Amino acid sequence: MGGAIGQVIVLVVNTVGHLFMLALLLRFLLQVTKADFYNPVSQSLVKMTAPILNPLRRVIPSWHGFDIATLLVALVFGTLASALMIFAAGYVIPGIGTLISWAFLGMVSYVLKIYFWGLLISVIASWVSPFSANPAMMLVHQLLEPVQSLFRKVIPPMGGLDLSPIFIFLAIQIVESIVVGTLRQGLGLGAQAAMFVIGV
Repeated sequence: MGGAIGQVIVLVVNTVGHLFMLALLLRFLLQVTKADFYNPVSQSLVKMTAPILNPLRRVIPSWHGFDIATLLVALVFGTLASALMIFAAGYVIPGIGTLISWAFLGMVSYVLKIYFWGLLISVIASWVSPFSANPAMMLVHQLLEPVQSLFRKVIPPMGGLDLSPIFIFLAIQIVESIVVGTLRQGLGLGAQAAMFVIGV
């Protein structure tokens, strides 16, 4: 397609795609961490994703507490969104296997970004408003706590100072640069193609 119309389509799909992918993956992660279902933010995520997820969840059961339907929708959505943006930009759409692989890589990268920014927000909030009862902050804490508790078992607080965020940041950077970076190279996801993959 290409041209001005193609650029508009890419912009719209990319923007809507990021918002919807964020809602899907947050819903999945909050379910895994058993965050407060009745939190207003949780309820907003449920309402936003329910029209697509509820019918699928009747057919695709959870597995060991993991909502497979949500992951499947995120993968399919990422694949279709990438294909649409590539077509709208006027490029040749790669094979379905490549698109699915790119979408999966985008999901992994998106999860890392969620934890990175969630941790950053949590650290800043602990300085500015450590006892905040804001619903969003409560969810951020519930999302991060399982990961932080794992790191605290290895690196316990020293003199009341919790060092786990530093090492989680480090772990995220290592996974992002080594694992995601290696997969990007292996899948041939260059800088130009990455523009059309949500999450990368």
